[in-house]
Amino acid sequence: MKVVEQFTIEGAGKGSIRLSSGEHIRIINIEGSQVVDLWAFGQADPSEFLSTEHTRSCLQKLIPAVGDTLYSNRRNPILTVIEDTSPGIHDMLLSACDQQRYALLGHEGFHKNCVDNLTDAMKDAGCHLHEVPSPFNIFERVEIDKDGALNIEAPVVQAGQSITLRADQSVLIVLSACPMDLALTNGPDKRSKPVQIQRLG
Repeated sequence: MKVVEQFTIEGAGKGSIRLSSGEHIRIINIEGSQVVDLWAFGQADPSEFLSTEHTRSCLQKLIPAVGDTLYSNRRNPILTVIEDTSPGIHDMLLSACDQQRYALLGHEGFHKNCVDNLTDAMKDAGCHLHEVPSPFNIFERVEIDKDGALNIEAPVVQAGQSITLRADQSVLIVLSACPMDLALTNGPDKRSKPVQIQRLG
């Protein structure tokens, strides 16, 4: 596979890319410890989208691994994990951060967030956002303790590590370099960092 398109998403920023069926996207953690929220919408019908709950049900597991297919809200294959050079720790439980999430954490006033990044990216792409699906939180580390509580821990992904996904249908991919700086989501420095995106043909 060769790189046919490449760009960088700055920390707390957004990006989108269209993939034809059979094309690949590689998400590279430039500095390490950065979480990337990913959504995938069908190009023919954006009301079909990557669904973490349907994927969990179809895979009967919480974290997809190399070779696993991610499913849409109609239980159709939408993406497949082809390669993962990170430790393979990702999240399919948590919703995207939004303005209300930061308010609950004590932040006053506006804060950049993944839901706004998604909404703005969809507008930029000329697509109607029917609803806000839960994202595939790439590189995010969420631990479940013995009492069932969810704990957000610092990511273990290191600089230069990546994940590669194949489109199983023509999709619009939206990505957000998560802006979270009030929790360990993006590491102990609580700083949102850039990521590199490649389209592979």
